[in-house]
Amino acid sequence: MDTRRLHSFVKIVDAGSITRAADILRIAQPALSQHVSQLERDFGHQLLVRSKRGVAPTEAGRALYRHAQLILRQIEQAQAAVAVSGQAPAGAVSVGIAPYSTGAALALPLLQAVRERYPNIVLHINENFGGVISEAIMTGRMDMAFIYDAGPLRGVRFEPMRTEELYLIAGAGLPGALPDGDEVPVAALADVPLLLPSRIHTIRRVVDAAFARAELSPAVTGEIESVLTLVSAVRAGLGATVLPWSAARAILDLEQLAVHRIVSPAIEVKLSLCTSEHEPLSEAALAVHGVFHELVNAFGE
Repeated sequence: MDTRRLHSFVKIVDAGSITRAADILRIAQPALSQHVSQLERDFGHQLLVRSKRGVAPTEAGRALYRHAQLILRQIEQAQAAVAVSGQAPAGAVSVGIAPYSTGAALALPLLQAVRERYPNIVLHINENFGGVISEAIMTGRMDMAFIYDAGPLRGVRFEPMRTEELYLIAGAGLPGALPDGDEVPVAALADVPLLLPSRIHTIRRVVDAAFARAELSPAVTGEIESVLTLVSAVRAGLGATVLPWSAARAILDLEQLAVHRIVSPAIEVKLSLCTSEHEPLSEAALAVHGVFHELVNAFGE
């Protein structure tokens, strides 16, 4: 099969229009339509539904789209591997990181270590939610990710790496009194205004679950997905937040803030390094995978 047709099909689905895809690929529209027609003959199914608004994949088209992405990515990896055979690992490697996690503290050391050891590897770091990243792993659009353990997920392998306790982080100007001492029970947090990510985030889910076990509801005054906004809001005393120690240390100046370990019950999150269960890592991705393991094992020593 001519892989150019698969490439054209992927671009058409991404663009949602044969006309737009033709402009992107700089291919005449009739030629692009012929690529689709030939694929439909090859597979014996209609792949696209055409309308005034553009095109959309059929169920068969969505299945082909997923496999075409994997095939094209494997071809790129093969070309890169052949081009640098016998040389140091080279090519692009994509790494996903969950926001507000240890990954925030490891991103810079990972970039530095990869640049020093493997200067021909281009590292792409994507900070996003676990569900989004897991899907990218499953579809072959991302090599690996360091995220909160969302497993088991079909097609994704999880390597448990760390378990971390959560801490309450508050600014000096936070309204309302917090208990003295290094620890604070969940029951004492009922009236503390909290700045947390939305409910799709693992941290929010485990916090909500801990409050539910204490028959309480967290006083969430803001749902913040932006790290920069969260840092500014906590410093301004608009609320406290809940983070793993490593993430808090990476994004906040803790000397200017109050830090309390949450107890009764302690709240924990598990972090895993995940990769595709079916797609082997490229030589470059294996090199980055090894560096990631070293950094995680050395973290906090």
